Amino acid sequence: MDIPAVNFIIHEIHCSRNIEVCCYCSESIPKSEMKNHIESEHVQVTCKCRMKIENSLLKDHEASACPLRPALCRYCDIQLTFKELLDHEVYCGARTELCGGCGRNIVVKDLQEHPRVCGQEVKQARGITPCLAITETISTASALS
Repeated sequence: MDIPAVNFIIHEIHCSRNIEVCCYCSESIPKSEMKNHIESEHVQVTCKCRMKIENSLLKDHEASACPLRPALCRYCDIQLTFKELLDHEVYCGARTELCGGCGRNIVVKDLQEHPRVCGQEVKQARGITPCLAITETISTASALS
């Protein structure tokens, strides 16, 4: 805000009488609101994880740093606390589910990648690629006729 030079001294006097700098956050706060500002923004509160934190920082802590914040398992979408998530995902990702394409049991953590390789292990184990298998079947049928 630009203040005309003729009004600057009056402005400076007004500010020094009515505005204070918060000792916690260095914000300029009207003196009449300083007590309320400190009580609402800088009072120490206890999070559900038992960490003491300034009230103004609590929402960010609960959303991104609190070990008790809610988190979803990437495999089963169950809601857990962030603290429990890693152990649960190790267990949950190690379960197996039957693949409808190849009939094999697939580890849940590999299910997203499985469609790309589905059935290839079976074909490679026999030593026959899909194109050779079709050619071999046609050759065998021709030889029998």
